Amino acid sequence: MNHRTVGFIGGGRITRIILEGWKRAGAWPEKIVVSDCNTQILDELKTGFPGIETVTSNSTAAAGQAIVLLAVHPPLMAEATVGLKESLKPETIVVSLAPKITLQKLAQLLGGFERVVRVIPNAPSLINCGFNPVAFSPALTAEDRAQIRLLLSPLGESPEVPEEDLEAYAVITAMGPTYFWFQLQALREVALGLGLPNDKIGPALESMVFGAMKTLLTSGLTPPEVMNLIPVKPLAEMEPQLRELYLTRLPAIHNKIKP
Repeated sequence: MNHRTVGFIGGGRITRIILEGWKRAGAWPEKIVVSDCNTQILDELKTGFPGIETVTSNSTAAAGQAIVLLAVHPPLMAEATVGLKESLKPETIVVSLAPKITLQKLAQLLGGFERVVRVIPNAPSLINCGFNPVAFSPALTAEDRAQIRLLLSPLGESPEVPEEDLEAYAVITAMGPTYFWFQLQALREVALGLGLPNDKIGPALESMVFGAMKTLLTSGLTPPEVMNLIPVKPLAEMEPQLRELYLTRLPAIHNKIKP
């Protein structure tokens, strides 16, 4: 069996992100089958990625591949796994891309099938800059784990982490870009309004964000000392409210998605 054949159960956002990441990296698996009940989603995927095979509703073809990625939300996981049990081959590896559903629970949903993996995907995988932490079932061999790392490597980093930490990564790294994208876009718009050319704004913002993070993490200064390096803080009066949102809403999300 070729371990570079891949089946997706679900053709939504994360499937598109992963496919685009493989495409950009020139690391296309030998065969890809995507199953989804929404024909419009499948048509759009087929247009963007002509090399894939698509199937409506019937997940048997996708489940018959060497590696099967479950790209569905947690509430749909039980339904999505119902039709898979009879189609999985003994050597198949099933990869869940969802929080909340533990390895043990996933194995139960699959009728005792224990060759399972969990990954918390990250949107920058689209441009091969993702951070996709992974947790493996003990049933997987070193060779199995190498196959999954090979599949994930074109997307960015994929560190192995304790399973109990995956939901924290879901809040920090998977959802993390949404906390900053709208702010960075607003800065781009401000910069354009101030007369900076668009081709100069991107590199400046990228360097600023990377440098700011490195300063906070590696300068040896305390967080208050870092934040005091710049005397002018135009948004200072809003910082307490924003901080409160981070410290209340994000833990609440974590509690919601914890197993």
